[in-house]
Amino acid sequence: MDYWSPRIETMPVQDLKDLQYKLLKTLTYKLYSFSDFYHARMKEAKVHPDDIRSLDDVVKLPFMKKSDLRDNYPDKLFVTAREDVVRFHASSGTTGKPTVVGYTQHDLDAWSTSLARALTSCGLGRGDTIQVSYGYGLFTGGLGLHYGAERIGAAVLPASVGNTERQIDLMVDMNVTAIACTPSYLLHMGEVAEKMGINFGKDTKLRRAILGAEPWTERMRTRIEENLGIKAYDIFGTSELSGPLFTECAEQKGIHVWGDLALTEILDPDTHETVAPGEKGELVVTMLQKEALPMIRYRVGDVTTLHEDVCSCGRTSPRIGRIQGRVDDMLIIRGINVFPSQIEHTLMSIPEVGQHFMIEVDRKGELDDLLVRVELKREYFSDKIDDLMKIKRKVAHALRSSLNVAVEVELANPDSLPRFEGKAKRVIDRRQM
Repeated sequence: MDYWSPRIETMPVQDLKDLQYKLLKTLTYKLYSFSDFYHARMKEAKVHPDDIRSLDDVVKLPFMKKSDLRDNYPDKLFVTAREDVVRFHASSGTTGKPTVVGYTQHDLDAWSTSLARALTSCGLGRGDTIQVSYGYGLFTGGLGLHYGAERIGAAVLPASVGNTERQIDLMVDMNVTAIACTPSYLLHMGEVAEKMGINFGKDTKLRRAILGAEPWTERMRTRIEENLGIKAYDIFGTSELSGPLFTECAEQKGIHVWGDLALTEILDPDTHETVAPGEKGELVVTMLQKEALPMIRYRVGDVTTLHEDVCSCGRTSPRIGRIQGRVDDMLIIRGINVFPSQIEHTLMSIPEVGQHFMIEVDRKGELDDLLVRVELKREYFSDKIDDLMKIKRKVAHALRSSLNVAVEVELANPDSLPRFEGKAKRVIDRRQM
């Protein structure tokens, strides 16, 4: 088993917890002393750094939310001197002011180290050529993976997004062995490659994919691995925390969150109480070593689980499970909580259904109406109405059983639904218009 930082990655669990406590204690004193924002928040919460006497005392500290970054736009939350900031990234700002993130050189080094550990754990290293098909620029995905891949000695093909046929040509010509992109874009590339007469499994050297930036399910992974002949690894991160940071290892039993860099909690989103190990809740992250823009108890909003047993790969850091949705993108349909990932999980279990779907929510009278539009696989598309109605009823029944709410289903022709080169935008909620 290869490790990038073997001492940290295999550190005994108690030693790792002791290290986390020391880092947390140092962080709280630093922010109480040098951050007006955190000083005021701690005073409001009636907590002082001296009150943090164990790792469990992290629950005494106040939360931070994305709105705090927007309210303090652009850099009022930065702790280091402006001349020590060497890079900025920013969100798209589609829901208000963008969130701006700054990095010192130490922050960039820690980010690259995190991804070097992660990519090594996926079996990548010198001799690999990694095609980075996440967006570059203000978005953190492209540059994050780029520098992490270079850190492990791999060759990087900075393809970004778009120009899909050219990307596939380069994948073949440059003997690309791994790709980093969204799962929906990889599926789109597979469709385009098929039309070009290229088989990923036979005509390319591609063997691994690092996939994230949008929710995807275990069944989607199975489809990708079986259809494209590659291993697909989940990656996690947000721009507020630095960018993409953590991946699954080769065991694919959860995403390793390096304990010397981050402290993770899983909380009930309503009560803010810690949930039992393995139970679903909202992910809350404290970044233990960030300099420019520290984060204490940042409410990420993702719904997942936490696993603290030692992984069979030998790594001892906690692992989070696959992201199962978001607290803030959850749909409430007639009083029932519905996550888009639930719908995807169900659809991917139906052989007749293709890779692409859309969710549309509207209000008819006083009742919410949920419509799921799904593409049929070409081999199941028929001009016989009876055949189509049978598939439609099958899909509707499966969704109702899974979601416990009535769903209207609309079958779409193959290749008719929108494709996305960035994050897939699968939900249209007209109730908010």
